This record gives sequence, structure tokens and C-alpha cells, in this order.
Amino acid sequence: MTPLLFLVLLFGSVPIALVLALTALWYIYDSGNLVLYDSYAQQIFSGVENYGLLAIPLFILTGELMNEGGMTQRLVHAARVFVGGFRGGLAYINLLANMFMAAIIGSAASQIAVMSRAMVPAMTKEGYDPGFAAATTAAGGLLAPVIPPSMLFVIYGVLAQLPIGDLFIAGIIPGLILAGTFFVVVALIGLAKDFPKGEWMTLREATVALRNALPAFLIPIAIVGGILFGIATPTESAAVASLIAFAVGWLFYREITPRDLGQLFVRTATNSSLVIFMIAAANVFGWVVVYEELPQKLAAFISTVTSDPFTFLLIVNLCLLFVGMLIDGIAALILITPILLPIAMNTYNIDPFQFGVVISLNLVLGLLTPPVGVGLYIASAMSGVRPFTIFAALWPFLLAVTVVLILLSYFPILSTALI
Repeated sequence: MTPLLFLVLLFGSVPIALVLALTALWYIYDSGNLVLYDSYAQQIFSGVENYGLLAIPLFILTGELMNEGGMTQRLVHAARVFVGGFRGGLAYINLLANMFMAAIIGSAASQIAVMSRAMVPAMTKEGYDPGFAAATTAAGGLLAPVIPPSMLFVIYGVLAQLPIGDLFIAGIIPGLILAGTFFVVVALIGLAKDFPKGEWMTLREATVALRNALPAFLIPIAIVGGILFGIATPTESAAVASLIAFAVGWLFYREITPRDLGQLFVRTATNSSLVIFMIAAANVFGWVVVYEELPQKLAAFISTVTSDPFTFLLIVNLCLLFVGMLIDGIAALILITPILLPIAMNTYNIDPFQFGVVISLNLVLGLLTPPVGVGLYIASAMSGVRPFTIFAALWPFLLAVTVVLILLSYFPILSTALI
């Protein structure tokens, strides 16, 4: 009866946090172990009693401060210095600027929204197909969950009880590989469609663009550098980054004032509370899953299908691709980590860092794939291009992500080399 209730609530568009919490409640009632009700509230509270979760509102606040502080446009101009002169230069600028933003925002949906407003009109004005412009921008958003810092890595690290800083480091090589494949995709499409020719900046223009963007570059340096060199934890790095973002937007760019902070704090608190409540509900759901020995039962079934770790990861990728099409990436990560991670580690001896990178990249694909495809609709709303038009131009990028997922599944060293 409990699985039926779970499916009814899930496909009845009930918020995923309530699905998890109510399913756990019903399981206790259905099993007859009513004494478990005494531990229910304690399990919910223990789900958020983790210092690492403080990084979530701090990274969200950093993104809000960046958007309001005028850093996005300056990073785009800085990207133009490096790749603007190539044929199809604006498409490369789009991807490179997305890499810069991925090292700051950490949320694919937020990044797609910000970059769609900034890049799609500019590319369309220079003669690019609007569908391709929006697709390139949306694909660039897929860098956010892999290039550190990553919201999904923070949540996975909390659920898997892994060092979040090490998870960030594990995402560096996969993020660079993914960005490289996107550049190859743009180059191949450019050969087929004869993209507009770009123009290199003059030395003076390039110097001004880099000088204006230099304060904004302090943010990813503070986040990644602080973690890599052991100066600060991810949470402390996020706090420093939010302070730098405010100082730069207020004192250097003068596009934000202390009066704006109240509204930014409210938006940050609202968005953070949604994620953190989901984590609390997931903890009580995971408690029920462990009590029911679901991972052990599922592991026994899958082990009859294959004993090869790579084949297991391919099966997981196919299943999660379907899950990501229906459920938000954060919600799906919270839902499946307690079930699949013990199987991956105990039955197939898969490194938890490799597993985290693979499933995080896989689940965020759901942002750009129907029927839900929230990222598609965000890109459409911000650019004015129809979702189907974007998806039709997006398939080469999705194919590239599939290739990268297979590589990450087969070669664990790609995820663990820097740890």
C-alpha cells in the first residue's frame, strides 16, 4: 500500500517534500510499528542538523548579489577577449561566460535564466538562429552542477556524508571535459552553418574589459581557491564569496546598495527553505527506506542482472534519465541517493565521488528534456523562443553530455584524480 501511495502523490503533482514526509508517515501506520512516530520529528530535524547545509543559502545569496551587482555583463565582455574573434565567436563567448558563471552560481536553473537574458538577444542580433542561441545558452547551464561550486554536490555530500570540498574538486576535470565537448559541438555546427565571423578586441578594449571584470573574478577564486588550498571549508568560502559579491557590486560597480539587501535576503531565504525542507523530508524517508531494507533487496535484484560496475552505472544512467524527465533534479537526487548509493558502494565497489558526479550530471539533464524540462521553459520565457524550437537545436549538446556520462562511468579516475 505504501508504494502505491507514493506513486499517487508523486504523479498527483504533490510537492516532493510532502510526498516523502507523508509516505514515511503512512509507512509507520501501515507497518503497525506506531512507536516509530516518537522518532519521526527527531529524524526530520536531524536531516537539517548539518553544518554543510549552510552553504546552500550562502551560494544562492552569492548568485542573487551577482545578478543585481552587474557582474554578469562584465564576465561576458571578459569572455569576448579570449574567444570573440573566432568565426561564431559569440557562441564561444556564450559557453565561456557560462563556465565563469558556473564557478559562481552553482545552480543550473538560475544560470539558464541569467544567461538567457544576457546572451540570446545579443546572438540573435548578430545573425544567429534564435533556437541555436537559446539551445547553446541552455546547454551551458549544464556546467553548473559539475563545475564547482555545485548545489547538487552540496546536497549529495550531506546525504552521502562525504566532504563537500572533495566533491567540488572531483567535479573540476568532468566540468572541463564537458565544456570542451560543448566547444567541439559549436565548432562542428559552425562548419555546417557558416556562423558569422567574429572580431577581436583591440588591445585597449581587451584591457578595459578584463580590468572591469577583475573584481568579479575574485568570487570564483575565493570559492575554489579557498577549498583547493585548504584555507576555508565550502561553507566558509560561500560566506566569503557572498561578502565579495556585495562589496564588488556596491563599491566597484555601484549597481547595488545596502537598501537592496532586504529584498535579496527574502528571495534567498525563500529559495533556500524549499531545498532544505526537501532534505529534511528526505532524511525521514531514507530512515524508512533503511528500516525496510530496500537497498539490500534492490541490490539483490540488480546483482542477478549484472556484476559489472560499468554495466550497473549504465543501467542507473538510463533509469535516472527517465526519473530526471519527470522530477526536479534536486528532488530526484534527494530521493534516489539513499537507495542507490549503498548498492553502488557495497555491491559494486564504486567510488562515492564518481557516483555523485555521474548522477548529478545525469539528473540535471532533466532540466532540458520533456515532458517537464523546466530549463527549457526558463530559456523560452527569458528568450521568447518556443520550447520545441530550443529542444530541436539542443540534441547535439545532449548527445555530447551522453558521451561524457559514458566516459565518467567507465573511467573513475576522471572524477577522483585530483582528490
